[in-house]
Amino acid sequence: MVDTSYCFKVGKFECIAVNDGTLTYTDPAPLHFANAPSELLGPALRRYGIQLEAWKEWISPLICLVIQTGEHCILVDTGLGSTFDWAPNAGRLLQNLQAEGIGAGDIDTVIISHAHGDHVGGNVDLEGRAAFPEARYIMSKGEWDFWTSDKTLVQAEHNWMTPIVEQKLMPIQDRFQLIEQDIEIVPGIYTLFAPGHTPGNMAVVIKSGNEQLLSLGDVIAHPLHVERPEWYLEPDVQPEQSVRTRQQLLERAAVEHALVCGFHLDFPGLGYVLQEQGGLKWQAIT
Repeated sequence: MVDTSYCFKVGKFECIAVNDGTLTYTDPAPLHFANAPSELLGPALRRYGIQLEAWKEWISPLICLVIQTGEHCILVDTGLGSTFDWAPNAGRLLQNLQAEGIGAGDIDTVIISHAHGDHVGGNVDLEGRAAFPEARYIMSKGEWDFWTSDKTLVQAEHNWMTPIVEQKLMPIQDRFQLIEQDIEIVPGIYTLFAPGHTPGNMAVVIKSGNEQLLSLGDVIAHPLHVERPEWYLEPDVQPEQSVRTRQQLLERAAVEHALVCGFHLDFPGLGYVLQEQGGLKWQAIT
């Protein structure tokens, strides 16, 4: 396995986890587990080979998802793109797609889970044109309305999003289909509102035959979130809602034995949620 793409199937659908590259985070413990007591977090992280006091840096993949149904070619999230100087190892989505024989013009639908920069940075090219020229872009209306509101962007905790909105959303606003309820986008591909990380965050459900994939984006960012869903991320805009959403979707994944994809999990970000001894546990596919 390489860390650029990973091919797998969901029923009859051909799927590819495609890495846009990596992003390095400093001081990752409070970022991932903002409300976790250190006396509990330390022992929990040691089970994953992490010493809390020494965990100073975290290098995360940025895992986008391609679903080829035979009739459609759908992309979930576009990565960080290559326009940010502070992320020199990102922006490789297009070249990694091309390595799998997929051109930008082959994508007919782009689903945006939420508007954070590492999920929308590849929306446009260097000239501000749609990076996927044949695609419609789909986002929840609540997400769009929240991040394009002046009332949001003037707030100190959110104004870092201003250049992302201006550069990655507004230039192609005419291409966006904004949805207000869950829909079947194409046969077998469904949106699933999953608020909390952001107000209009969405998951994606892929069904073919008796198989199912839940693309959870940033609902989980580390395997420990499966065990301790009550520990939320620092960037969760609605922390209490994010916990409820995480609990609901992880329970669904376990009960329905759905394959799960997480945007920031170790590549290729795929695994199952297992019910074990009264709790849940992550089992990566490799």
